[in-house]
Amino acid sequence: MKKLMNSAVSRRAFLGGTAAASALALAACGGDTGGETTGDEGGETTSGGGTITAGSAYAPSEYNPTKTSSAFCLGSNWHVLEGLYGTDPHDYSTFPELATGDPEQVDDTTFTVTIREGAAFSDGNPVTAADVVEAFDRTKADATYGAFLAPIDSLEATDDTTVTVKTAIANFSLLKERLALVRVFPAGTTDDELSNQPVGSGPWMYDAITDNTVDLVPNPNYNGSYPAEDAGLHYDILVDATARMTAQQNATTLVMESVTADAIEQLESAGCKVDKIQGFGTRFIMFNTTKAPWDNKVARQAIMYALKTDQMVDNIFNGLASTASSYIPKDFPNYQEAATVYTYDEEKAKSLLEEAGVTPGDLKIRCTDNTQASAMATQAQQDLTALGFNATIAEETSAATYAAIDGGTDDFDILIAPGDPSCWGADPDLLLNWWYGDNVWQQTRTGWGGSEEFAQIRELMTAALGQSGDEQQATWKQIYDLIADNVVLYPLIHVQTATASWADASTSPTGTAIEGFEGIGTTGMNFIGCKTVSA
Repeated sequence: MKKLMNSAVSRRAFLGGTAAASALALAACGGDTGGETTGDEGGETTSGGGTITAGSAYAPSEYNPTKTSSAFCLGSNWHVLEGLYGTDPHDYSTFPELATGDPEQVDDTTFTVTIREGAAFSDGNPVTAADVVEAFDRTKADATYGAFLAPIDSLEATDDTTVTVKTAIANFSLLKERLALVRVFPAGTTDDELSNQPVGSGPWMYDAITDNTVDLVPNPNYNGSYPAEDAGLHYDILVDATARMTAQQNATTLVMESVTADAIEQLESAGCKVDKIQGFGTRFIMFNTTKAPWDNKVARQAIMYALKTDQMVDNIFNGLASTASSYIPKDFPNYQEAATVYTYDEEKAKSLLEEAGVTPGDLKIRCTDNTQASAMATQAQQDLTALGFNATIAEETSAATYAAIDGGTDDFDILIAPGDPSCWGADPDLLLNWWYGDNVWQQTRTGWGGSEEFAQIRELMTAALGQSGDEQQATWKQIYDLIADNVVLYPLIHVQTATASWADASTSPTGTAIEGFEGIGTTGMNFIGCKTVSA
């Protein structure tokens, strides 16, 4: 038998020293959970044994790992529930969690995975193959997760510590990435129990959950590679940016999620470290292809050339974003520049409208009430007015916006909204499936799901799943080019995520800092391998 190796090009290869430092931080997290005191010329330093404190920009909504898409709960669950494999959100590489190593390939569609010896849930029960199988079955039953897990037919318990995996794709190259989506819990746990306070086998366990605070403590039964080294992990739910800023300035929190652009300089001047990480998170444009002229790709391309996306990056994001040159950002694994890259060119936009036979008239821009999407819609309105369109904006909550579109009665032309599936991973197939899977986006929202081009994209996506290396990269490049050329649903910009942390105890107002923490390019905060340090 042979081992299935990770096929994606690791972002470590592109980011070099920064990612390597992150890897070293993870590797250095072994040891007991008590505080460690060391002496140096500056006096004694206490390492670990404290409480990691964090200010979350998102409120919790659903902890159930079989169906959650909550920005907060996904991130907090990273610390509590393991999968057979985990995904490092710093570089999107996969690593064994409950598994002892890579999947062992038996034949083209059969693999086995062994669970680490002595793995136990925080309730004291051992982790068995039956737990893994039930977690997979229940996760695959969810519509969102089920689409991602479609290439895996089934999991079966060979014995208590061995899982047999059957795939729908021969030589499926992204098996570890997909298995990493499944968080394992004790078999028989009810949905209500999972939603209220899930139990896992990770280094931390939930202790107390309220609407405003969430507390985790070390899992006493954890025997993996990354034990918790502090006595507690405490989240303050601080959706208001000013409240998060105040808590971070006072070092009430050691880490602040989602730093606003205008606060970065102030925090850095005070001694905070601010990580600004390019992510997949987009503010995208979507066309209603069920109505003319947006059923014509030339007309859609004209709109793309009319938008001043560079100006959006500067004025709305204060430079903390980049314009799209492909479906995925430049520093992501498997990035390749698309054959068509849209930059502002008013004359080209006018020429394409003429080619498409379009006389500018009324145009309805829908947008969600996301602050940045709203500002981008205003900029787009100005840009399209310059082309002669009578552009109007309809702004509503995300729920109301999609309810209107999904109802099929809304006569909108384009939508501008945010989206980010990279909280689940960053392999191209997962990112592509979010908007170009056989789901509501293309079948209902764009109305493009019946086109020959969409069928071609789906065929190529399926082919790529059984490929690897240069062959797989070439197939993904074909897909990027098709999506950019047809521009039915496409990123306008990819945003950066800014996260602040007190990394130096000597500059922290409380004399306590966090060691080993690095920001990530998506929602959530990852504290695996981190610990407090007090001067």
